[in-house]
Amino acid sequence: MIWFEATGSDRNGRSLKRQVQAFILVSFAQIIHGQIRYSIPEEMRKGSFVGNVAEDLGMNTKRMKSGGARIVSGDSSEYIRLDVDKGTLVVGERIDREQLCGQTSPCSLSFEMIMMNPMQLLSIVVEILDVNDNAPFFTDKDIKIEISESTLPGTRILQESATDPDVGINTLQGYTLHPTDHFSIKIQTGPDGSKYVEMYLYTPLDREKRDNLLLTLTAVDGGDPQRSGALKIHITVLDANDNGPVFMHPIFKASVTENAATGTVVTTVSATDADEGPYGHVTYHFARVPPDFAELFSLDENTGKITVTGQIDYEKNKQYELGLQAKDQGGQMDSTKVIIDVIDVNDNVPLITLTSFSSPISEDSISGTTVAIINVKDIDSGKNGRVECSINTKIPFAIQSSLKSYYTLVTDGVLDRERNTEYSITFTAVDEGTPPLSASKAITLRISDVNDNAPVFEQSSYSATVMENNVPGVSVFSVKAHDSDWGQNARMSYVLIDSQFNGNPISSYISVNAETGAIQAVLRTFDYEHIKDFQFRVKAQDGGSPPLSSNVTVKIMIQDQNDNAPQVLYPVQTSSSLVAEMVPRSADVGYLVTKVVAVDVDSGQNAWLSYKLQKATDRALFEVGLQNGEIRTIRQVTDKDVVKQRLTVVVEDNGQPSRSATVNVNVAVADSFPEVLSEFTDFTHDKDYNDNLTFYLVLALAVVSFLFITCLVVIISVKIYRWRQSRVLYHSNLPVIPYYPPRYADTLGTGTLQHVYNYEVCRTTDSRKSDCKFARPCSQNVLVMDPSSTGTVQRMQSEKNILGEPDSPLEVTPPCVDSNTAVFIAAEGCFALSHCIIPGSYLCLLTKRRYRF
Repeated sequence: MIWFEATGSDRNGRSLKRQVQAFILVSFAQIIHGQIRYSIPEEMRKGSFVGNVAEDLGMNTKRMKSGGARIVSGDSSEYIRLDVDKGTLVVGERIDREQLCGQTSPCSLSFEMIMMNPMQLLSIVVEILDVNDNAPFFTDKDIKIEISESTLPGTRILQESATDPDVGINTLQGYTLHPTDHFSIKIQTGPDGSKYVEMYLYTPLDREKRDNLLLTLTAVDGGDPQRSGALKIHITVLDANDNGPVFMHPIFKASVTENAATGTVVTTVSATDADEGPYGHVTYHFARVPPDFAELFSLDENTGKITVTGQIDYEKNKQYELGLQAKDQGGQMDSTKVIIDVIDVNDNVPLITLTSFSSPISEDSISGTTVAIINVKDIDSGKNGRVECSINTKIPFAIQSSLKSYYTLVTDGVLDRERNTEYSITFTAVDEGTPPLSASKAITLRISDVNDNAPVFEQSSYSATVMENNVPGVSVFSVKAHDSDWGQNARMSYVLIDSQFNGNPISSYISVNAETGAIQAVLRTFDYEHIKDFQFRVKAQDGGSPPLSSNVTVKIMIQDQNDNAPQVLYPVQTSSSLVAEMVPRSADVGYLVTKVVAVDVDSGQNAWLSYKLQKATDRALFEVGLQNGEIRTIRQVTDKDVVKQRLTVVVEDNGQPSRSATVNVNVAVADSFPEVLSEFTDFTHDKDYNDNLTFYLVLALAVVSFLFITCLVVIISVKIYRWRQSRVLYHSNLPVIPYYPPRYADTLGTGTLQHVYNYEVCRTTDSRKSDCKFARPCSQNVLVMDPSSTGTVQRMQSEKNILGEPDSPLEVTPPCVDSNTAVFIAAEGCFALSHCIIPGSYLCLLTKRRYRF
C-alpha cells in the first residue's frame, strides 16, 4: 500500500487535504503441486491484469495458441478471462469479494486451463484480497431502550454488534460510545472471532433529572482509510423495576438438517425474571438478525420457540447466528445469541461436465490415448460429496483419475472400426451418501477408419468359359472384391497382372475394367484348337495410403465350336497319282478292303466322326463302317464285277451344324497286278486345281523354260568354241599319245574296261503306255583307236551313229519321265539324269557329259 496526499479546494475556495490509500498491484505466481496461484484485490476494473500464465509456465504464446488454451471449468469463468494472444489472465467482470465469498477467508477462485496437442491440464487459483470497501453497520439505525431508574450501576443494559462484510484487518475492530457520563461499554469476542459490545450502566439514573438520553454507539474497522457505522440509542428512564430478565445460557446452540420441513422446531430459549406481575412477564424478540435469516426462522415471543419457516440449504449457509432479547414489562432486558448449525443432507446429485472430447479417433490409436476429460462435482459435504466415477463395461476404454474431481477417458484395448464404427460411452458418478445419489452422462465416440484391411475376393479362384471364335471385346465375366474399410480406403480398382502366354503378353488376350472388374476379350479371337485354356492373375487394390491389395487366379477355358471339318489322313488324295486298293475275286463277305482314316481337330462331340458311303460303282458290293470307316465287302465277289470300282465316302462330325469331308477310294477287283495296271491307265485324273496351284505351276514353267534356253545357249556356245579348238589341233603336226582313261575297255575285249553297269527302273501302272525310250548299255558304244590316225578319238555306235560328225561327243536321248514313272540310270562315263522339275509333266532336264581323249 502507498499513501499519498491530494490537495484541492472546494466551492468556497477552502483548501482540502485528503489521504488516499492506493494499491499497487503485484501478482505473485507460484506453482505448487500442479497449481498456479495468483492474488489480486477485489473491485478491480474489467480487463485488469491478473497474471502472465505463459511466462510462469515457461512457454511462449505460440504454444498456447496452437494448443487451444482455454478455461474449461469452474464458476469463475465470468470473473477471470484468458487472453491467449498475450498469455495472460485478466479480470472478466468486477469482483466483489463479499458477494462471492461472504465471511469466508481466504476467498479464491479456482478454475482449470486446458491445452491440447499434447493435452495438458493446469489448475489455477486466484485469491481475492479484501479491500476496505464496506463500512461496519448495525442492523437498526436507531433503537429505543427503557431503563428503570432503580437500575444499579454495573447492570448490563445492552448487547449489540455491528456487521462488516470485509475480513481481516478491514473488518470490525472496535466500538466507541458517546457520551459516556452514565454508560460505559466493554468489547467482547465471540466464539467465531466476531466482536460485539456490551453496554453497562456506569452511574445511577435519575428519571426526575433526565428521563431521556441519546447515545451514539460507533463501530469502526481497521482499514485504511478507516470506515465506521453508528447506532443511535434512545434511552427512556422508567420508574423502578428492580430485576431484569436473565437468559439461562449466555449462548444457545442448536442444529437443524437442511431441507427441514416448515414448522420444524429448532430450539427453545428461555429467560427468567425475579419480579412479579407485569415486571416478571418476559417476552422474546430477535435482535441483530439479517433480513434473509429472519425469513428462515420465526420466534414465538411468549414461549421462545424457534421454528423453521423457509428453505434451509447447507450449500448456502452452513451456520446461522441469531441475536435474541428477553424483555420484561418493566423495560429491563437481557440479550443472548443462538448459533444454529445446519446438518448436511445428501440432496444434491453429482454434476458431470464434459471438459474435453476428441471424436472421432483413429482406429489405430495406441492403448492409453486420451479421448475425453470430465469434471465431476458434488456440492454436498463430507461423504455425501465424495464421488466415484465409472464407465460401462465390455468396451475398450478405461477411466482414470487425474486431478481432484477430474477424470480422463483413455483407450484400453484395440479399436477396430470394422467391428464397431462407434461406441456409446456412459459416465456414471455415484456419491457415498445414504442413500447414494448418482448421475450419468452419455457420449458417442466415432471411430475413424484406417486402411488396415486388404481387399478380399468373393472366391479364392475364378474360372469361366468363353466360346471360341468369339467377337473381340466380348465380356467374359466379372471378378468382385470387398474391402471392410470405409470411404476412400474401400474404393476398389482392378488391375491385370502382367504375364506371358504363348510368348505374348496376357494383356493382348484379355483386359480388366478397373472400376467394375469386368473381364473382356481384347482384339484376339480365341481358337480352341490352339488355346484350350489359360490362366492369369487379377489384383484388387484399394484407395488407401499406402494402398493394400490382393490377387486372385482366373482360369479361362475355351469352349469348342464345330468350326473345323474332318480331315482325311488315308487314303491320301493327290491330283498327280492314283492309288487303288486291290480286292481279289476270291474275297469273301466281310473282306476288309481298306480303312478310311480321318481326324477332326475339334473336341468332344464335335470330333465324333461317322462314315457313310455316298456314291459307289456297285453299292451292293461294299459298305462302310459307321464308326470305324472300314470298307468291307457285303457279298461274294464274282467274275461279273467290274475291275474298276470307285467309292465316295463322306466323313461327317457330330457338331451342330455338322461338317463333313469326302474321299474317293479306287478299288481294283482283280487277281493280278498287270490286269490292274492295264485297266487303271484309263482313269481320268481329277483336274480340280485351285487358282494358287495353277499360278505356281505357270510360274515354275516360265522359270524352267528360261533356265533351259539359257543353258541351251551356253552349251551351243561351248560346243562351237571346242569345235574350233579341235580343228586347230587337227591341222597341227603334234603327235598324239594314246591314253585310255581308267575303267575303259578296248574293242578287242582285253579286259581293261569294266562291264559292270547297273540299271534300276521303277515303273507305275501307266509306264507301259508312256513314250519313254530306254537307253542301251554304254558297253555297246566302243572306243576305236585308228593306228594310222593322229587325230582325235572316234566314238562309234554299233547300230548307228548318233551324230553325223566323227568327232562329235556322245549324245543319248534321255528317257522322258512322266508323273507316274521314275527312272534312275547309273552308268559311269556316260550320262546322268536329273530330277524332274514339274511332277505330272513331260519336261525333264538332262545333264550331258562329253569326254574327249
